[in-house]
Amino acid sequence: MTQVNIVQRLQSLLPNWLVRYPRQHLQSDVVAGIVTAVLVVPQNLAYALLAGLPPQAGLLASVFPVIAYALWGSSMTQAVGPVAVTAIVTFSVLSPLADPFTAQYAALAASLALFSGLLVWAFGWFKLGFLSDLLSRPVVSGFISGSAVLIVLSQIKVLLGLDVNAHGSWQQLSATLRSLPHYRPFTALIGLAGTAVLLFSRHQLGSILRRAGLVRERADFVVRLMPLVVVLVATALVMALDLDTRHGVSVVGPIAESVSGFVFFVPDANAVNLLVVPALIVAFIGMVQNIGMAQALAVKRRERIDANQELIGLGAANVVAAFYGGMPVGGGISRTAVNVSAGAQTPLASVVAALSMLLILAIGTAGFSRMPLAVLAASIMVAAFSMIDLAAMRRAWAYDRADGFALIGTALGVIAIGLQWGIALGIALSLASLLYHASTPHIAVMGRIVGTEHFRNVERHGVETIPGVRFVRVDESFFFGNLRAIEARLGFEINHAPVLEPAVHDLVLVMSAVNRVDMTALEALTEMDEDLGKRHIRLHLAEVKGPVQDRLARTPLWQSLKGRIYLSCNDAFEALAAVQKSAK
Repeated sequence: MTQVNIVQRLQSLLPNWLVRYPRQHLQSDVVAGIVTAVLVVPQNLAYALLAGLPPQAGLLASVFPVIAYALWGSSMTQAVGPVAVTAIVTFSVLSPLADPFTAQYAALAASLALFSGLLVWAFGWFKLGFLSDLLSRPVVSGFISGSAVLIVLSQIKVLLGLDVNAHGSWQQLSATLRSLPHYRPFTALIGLAGTAVLLFSRHQLGSILRRAGLVRERADFVVRLMPLVVVLVATALVMALDLDTRHGVSVVGPIAESVSGFVFFVPDANAVNLLVVPALIVAFIGMVQNIGMAQALAVKRRERIDANQELIGLGAANVVAAFYGGMPVGGGISRTAVNVSAGAQTPLASVVAALSMLLILAIGTAGFSRMPLAVLAASIMVAAFSMIDLAAMRRAWAYDRADGFALIGTALGVIAIGLQWGIALGIALSLASLLYHASTPHIAVMGRIVGTEHFRNVERHGVETIPGVRFVRVDESFFFGNLRAIEARLGFEINHAPVLEPAVHDLVLVMSAVNRVDMTALEALTEMDEDLGKRHIRLHLAEVKGPVQDRLARTPLWQSLKGRIYLSCNDAFEALAAVQKSAK
């Protein structure tokens, strides 16, 4: 084997972005990676705690899983790691099975990352990326909004220093309200002050800095920097005033200082049985969120992503996370925003961020041990507030009541009955909406616009018609679920001719919007043709699509049809008008 072939073979093992890496992006990617690693440290700790795992799990899950995604994913700037939605899903599905922060819980979390990662990887390998489209945007938006409310509810106790131990949203809310009189003043002060500063920086600081003359990019970067500043200031206050030892302010506590976090294990049969459904939920939510985020970034950067490759990258990241960190990971909105605003151009930024995080772990994490949990809760809650999309609810409700019901129903279901059943309710509502629209299709009586070959709805346009002839267009495929509505409308048009017009003797079924005719509909059309024939009414078909015509041509209906098959509505109009004229 020649040296050239060896080089080519090695290059084939590397991702395309690395083989064809543009050198002009090197400085931007290195700086972005370092900045991102530093800024997301508090976020990593917070989301690990939110998931019910020790804080170091969030740091470890930001190293090799990130590199795995950078090597096998397709997005140039998406940042993968611990994220809020994945953390709350992990906590919700595992907390009924084991006590958080225990060895059993950690083993289940690692197994969950492994199983969900293998599922997502398999979805990508078998080209099943289209499955992410099965959840409509209203359902996804409702799920994220409902999850955000659960995140907020789960963090109130940490923000105020309350002693609350309850599962379920209603039980947690009730227990929190009962415990409010027993809040810890210094903890609440840190938490509420941190929340206020973060809300101000998120909603007001950027515009103030831009009015002061700072360019948008730098103003946005300062806003992204504020969570780290708030955490550092709060930690400094705890250390300077001994708020943890003197006033009971809860802190992160000791963090295991180790970069050799690989733990190889084989899940037992009990874990497999317990985690089948939770792994499917985590996999499905992860793939929808990851592909959605990657596509949004690709549109902004005028790039293309491969949905299946995205799933392979996300699956690989979670499989690695199972053995290094033990925490499911995903594509995060906030960490991706930090990555982009820091100037990332390629996945090299994520690799640099991962290596920087590894360096932080190697140097030591003792400084994080006195970080107040209240300020981490504040950063989680502020991030969660931004996930509650009230504008999407208003838009969905104003545009389509069915989509509005799906969105609001999913959000309320997630809050009231849990993540698993909430998203199941959302899917059910979405499917019900789809079936409702398909089973009650729009049906229009058509006529020809004078002087043209265009046919339009008689109720919307001034058109010409042929007495005794009805052109009816059904804007839906024919299937068992909508036959009753179609037959009822056609019967009405046949039996209720306008005054002074002759009875209907020709019915032209315009099939320009019909993509499929199922077996039940075929039999119904055949019976309709026979019944109309007995009443001396001819049934014609017009503008039948090629694939539909190919299937119908092999059926008895095609040969026994009392009327004719017309290429266009205008052909049918001209032919029937000529017949009527000759009859006179």
